[in-house]
Amino acid sequence: MQQPNSQASMPNQIITYWKLHKVPIILALLSLVFYYTFAHHLVRSDFMKLLMLFAALFFLSFKLIQFEKWNFKFLLAVGILFRLIFLWAEPNLSQDFYRFIWDGELVSHMLNPYLEVPDTLIGQKDLVIANAQELHQGMGGLSARHFSNYPPLNQLIFALAALLGGKSILGSVMVMRSVIILSDIGIFYFGRKLLKNLNRSPHLIFWYFLNPLIIIELTGNLHFEGVMLFFFVWALYLLSIGKWLWAAIPYAFSISVKLVPLLFLPLFLKHLGLKKSISFYGLIALTTLILLAPFYTSEFFAHYSDSVGLWFSNFEFNAGLYNGIKLVAVNFFDAKAWELVKIYGKITPLAIIAIALLFTFLANNQKLQVLITSMLWILGCYYLLSTTVHPWYLVFLVFLVIFTEYRFALVWSAMAILSYFAYSKTQFKENLWLLAIEYFAVYGFLAYEIFKLNGIKQIFHKNSSVN
Repeated sequence: MQQPNSQASMPNQIITYWKLHKVPIILALLSLVFYYTFAHHLVRSDFMKLLMLFAALFFLSFKLIQFEKWNFKFLLAVGILFRLIFLWAEPNLSQDFYRFIWDGELVSHMLNPYLEVPDTLIGQKDLVIANAQELHQGMGGLSARHFSNYPPLNQLIFALAALLGGKSILGSVMVMRSVIILSDIGIFYFGRKLLKNLNRSPHLIFWYFLNPLIIIELTGNLHFEGVMLFFFVWALYLLSIGKWLWAAIPYAFSISVKLVPLLFLPLFLKHLGLKKSISFYGLIALTTLILLAPFYTSEFFAHYSDSVGLWFSNFEFNAGLYNGIKLVAVNFFDAKAWELVKIYGKITPLAIIAIALLFTFLANNQKLQVLITSMLWILGCYYLLSTTVHPWYLVFLVFLVIFTEYRFALVWSAMAILSYFAYSKTQFKENLWLLAIEYFAVYGFLAYEIFKLNGIKQIFHKNSSVN
């Protein structure tokens, strides 16, 4: 007698759910259509279409969170669906994935990806890389003539994609994309737990999970910041429950995917104290060395540092402060742009080290939330000073702000899409007016937040008011 009743009640439950959540469901379906268009019917050179789709998706994600921020199952489900739309599509805003697969092919054949540049390898007759010509052409001349700069754990993921991809570029893309989607789900899981442990609203995780920049740049364009963040948030969660030594292992994994967490290592000196921090640093170093060992040769550090150094002294993209300095220096002091970027690139690392040390010794990093806020400031200053700020770099900032009182990174994540205008031209060329709009919005909102929240006073002077 109960079974027919339960079967009969199912349609009623669906109807009731539809009535209660009609608007969010329509917004989610509309978002799915826009994400499908973005993934399968967009080319990078069509800037207006890209801009309109991104703006619409940002607005829709904002409304979804506004309407359903306490409906975790619904927002988690739609966030996963938005990502799955990209599963079988090749990235359309970045060509980096060709180099990922190239390196993965080398590692899967037990060849060291740090020893030779693709331009040299492509000339070998017995090259074991599947689809070598297509990969070499696809990655572009800039990548092809430089050594790989992707850390060891990232290389192992590339190798996994090559092994499971069945000698197919799309197959390897789907494997990498699956890893990135699973990492984002892991970030959701640990991020929500960490927010609760910091006495912050757990719904804030959706400002990361449903942010179109996150979905498009990670799942869509196959950037591995999300994998790095999975290990990073896992480490922070372990710190929040007092398992500080265990936290060193996922922290080392995070560094071995992307180097950015290295910036924050000095902060743990005050957070853990001298004795614990020595053990913490030691375990990070040991884990990192174990991951590095299979790739180490006498040439490794020279090749790797050459590639990483290019980001400071040669490349320019979507810069904020640097573009302003260059505009003044070139137009009023007859400076040479190519000389300026090299000089500026030497100064920037020193400035970032000084800022990191400032927050290490003056901020109240004993409290975990203050520690995370210090991380936000260090990384924020780094990107504001940098000559190269690709949109996916901001993923880390978007993640960090949800654990703090600041929101400027969310504004930046909405505005960074303007930088893609440069790819709409046959000859790559940035539009400084669009970049000015982006950075006026970012600096303006940041100034407002500093004034509203008494700036970094709460980091340096307030011990009791920050959870």
